Amino acid sequence: MASMGRPGLSAAQKADLWQRWKQGQSLSEIGRALGKHAGSIHGVVSSNGGFIPPVRSRSRWTLTLAEREEISRGMATDSSIRQIATQLGRAPSTISREIHRHGGAHRYRASEADAQAWERMRRPKLCRLATHLTLQRIVASKLTVEWSPEQIAGWLKREFPDQGTMRVSHETIYRSLFIQARGVLKKELLGHLRSRRRMRRAQRVSTAGQPRGQIVDGLSIRDRPADVEDRAIPGHWEGDLIPGSQNTHMATLVERQSRFTMLVKVPGKDTASVVTALSTQIRQLPSILRRSLTWDRGRELAQHKRLTVDTKVQVYFCDPQSPWQRGTNENTNRLLRQYFPKGTDLSRYSQADLNTIALRLNQRPRKTLGFQTPAAILEAAVASTA
Repeated sequence: MASMGRPGLSAAQKADLWQRWKQGQSLSEIGRALGKHAGSIHGVVSSNGGFIPPVRSRSRWTLTLAEREEISRGMATDSSIRQIATQLGRAPSTISREIHRHGGAHRYRASEADAQAWERMRRPKLCRLATHLTLQRIVASKLTVEWSPEQIAGWLKREFPDQGTMRVSHETIYRSLFIQARGVLKKELLGHLRSRRRMRRAQRVSTAGQPRGQIVDGLSIRDRPADVEDRAIPGHWEGDLIPGSQNTHMATLVERQSRFTMLVKVPGKDTASVVTALSTQIRQLPSILRRSLTWDRGRELAQHKRLTVDTKVQVYFCDPQSPWQRGTNENTNRLLRQYFPKGTDLSRYSQADLNTIALRLNQRPRKTLGFQTPAAILEAAVASTA
């Protein structure tokens, strides 16, 4: 398997992926540009901790394929090692080591030798934290008391001014945390970072002027009409975005009066993807069931004005850190865990699959509805307002 991530991405696509990641694009944006699911992009990026892998190149001192072919031809004509070395302008010892390293005079093949040499160059070099256990223990102990990698690196430089082996850059610490394949610092130490991030993001990218998903001109839940709060009429919904593994998501919509649930497949958690998917689903409802939608302050609904234009549904937003203001939706999300345990890869479910699961939920009697089903309550409400 390729060291940069999952199969399916060509070398050119991976190069484009990392260039877009460096520019600050989201996983969903990159996925759309490459025609891949955001989860696939996440697999490639997370396997390298968000760090852009260095471009592999040959040292000017290593033998080239052309030189190896000259060695092969020289041996075929019984030329001596010194004669081959003189012809190539190389030391005889270099030619001798090359031949013995790749099977000897009778088994040497230029193309195989070149491929083996290129493969050996891929072996990662151990960082200082991996080879210096005392330094590793010191760094880990400082991380556990919430020191940042930059603070640790600066402190080490002051504490051990004359000991070069007791120094490590903050970037090396971050790499050792984010790239768990290094096996240097334990994953649990990530929880002590202030940012709580699991991957490195580009440092010099300016997001000024870019639509980064802020909620602009959003109406507060406190501005909702009274008939929304008392569930007097149907057509008022609560929504949320549920995460799965591998950066997969789905949206949930729950009608407040009937507890009727709709599940929406979304290709990514960026606002364009979420709003487009929600609009498509909501437009299938009759107009009397399209009154309002209450959402948390997640950036996935930054384009709420477009949703309102597309569906005629007014969007309201909860107060920060107040999920209880969407209690109906929160309760429904807990019920959905029966079908989607935490860690489920949601990309495996089609919209038809989600519709089937939503139907099961809507045909189950609910205690809060007097043991009637959400589907029956909604059907009766629509019939009474027709």
